Amino acid sequence: MRSRLPWPPPHPCNPPARRPLWHYRTVTPDLERLVRTAYEAHREVSPTTLPPWDSASEQEQKAWRAAISAVTAPPEATVTEGAKAPSIVVQAAGETSVFHKEFTVGRQGQLTIRDDVASGQHALFQFSRGYWYVEDLNSTNGTWLNGRRMFAAQRLKKGDKIKIGRTIVTVLSV
Repeated sequence: MRSRLPWPPPHPCNPPARRPLWHYRTVTPDLERLVRTAYEAHREVSPTTLPPWDSASEQEQKAWRAAISAVTAPPEATVTEGAKAPSIVVQAAGETSVFHKEFTVGRQGQLTIRDDVASGQHALFQFSRGYWYVEDLNSTNGTWLNGRRMFAAQRLKKGDKIKIGRTIVTVLSV
């Protein structure tokens, strides 16, 4: 029996694109089979009696899909992602920027500032426990929040002014 090979064969410089196992709207047949197999294996060794896959609640099936997706797919493709951070809007040197995840500020940060007094990676802005915080990254000249030098991460609010080198970063919205 002859196997079916793609014709023409793919060029080595252009390998076929890999599709993720999980998409937020669909479950691929491969993932579904893997989820069922994992559940049935767990069911066989479980000390308690568990129902067959088809009789398991929708919530239980969803939990198993999320677990298997989390260990088989790239992190950005899992079913159960944490809550997205609300955006933070900052202004530095007359430029307004919006961020949805943590970022660094400095001469080489995601928010790049042209300031010889600033360090390459001067300060970290991050979302944690429902709030945005700023933290100095052991910069040479320190990070200042509303006129006071910071020695630990500080919670941010609208209107805060963060001095990085000679540059003022103003929080417009959190």
